[in-house]
Amino acid sequence: MGRSRYHVLGTQPHFLTCTVVNWIPIFGKIELAQIILDSLSFLQQQQRLALYGYVIMENHLHLIGSAASLSKEIGNFKSFTARSIIELLKKNRANYILDRLKFYKLQHKDNQEYQVWQEGFHPQAILSEEMFRQKLDYIHYNPVRRGYVDDRAHWRYSSYRNYMGEPGLLMVELIDL
Repeated sequence: MGRSRYHVLGTQPHFLTCTVVNWIPIFGKIELAQIILDSLSFLQQQQRLALYGYVIMENHLHLIGSAASLSKEIGNFKSFTARSIIELLKKNRANYILDRLKFYKLQHKDNQEYQVWQEGFHPQAILSEEMFRQKLDYIHYNPVRRGYVDDRAHWRYSSYRNYMGEPGLLMVELIDL
C-alpha cells in the first residue's frame, strides 16, 4: 500500500496542496515566491501542466491543475523548487530559515541536508463543475480568510485576477463558471 490515501485519477483537473515543512513561512520573500511562479510557468510553457487556478500563501500553495502524469510533474516541481529555494537561501545566508529546514527534515531523508516540502500533495480529483467552483473559491478566498487582504483581487499571488479578466502573474486555463 502507498504512503497516501490520495491518488491521481486520470488527466482531469485535481485540487492540490503543497506545504512547506512545519508550515515555515518562506514565501513572504518575493524572490522565493518567484521561484514557484517561474517553475509553474515553465511547466505550462513545456505543456507539462495545465493550470486552472492557484494561490501562493506564505507557507503553502494550492493549485487546480492537470497533466498526463500529474504525480510525476508535481514531484519534479517540488524537487526543482526545493533545490532552487535552498540554493537562494544559502546565497543570501538565510541561516535561520536553513536551520529550520534542517531541523524539520524527516529522519529517513538521510540523502539530503534540508527539506523544503512536506511529503505528498494531497490530490483531489475535480469531479463536477460544482466541485471545481468550490475549490476555486477556496483558493481565491484563502488570503481573505487569513486576514492578509480584504478583497481577493488585492492578493497578487493568485489566479483571481485572471478570472476577472485582468492580467495575473501566471496564465491560467479559464473555465467558464
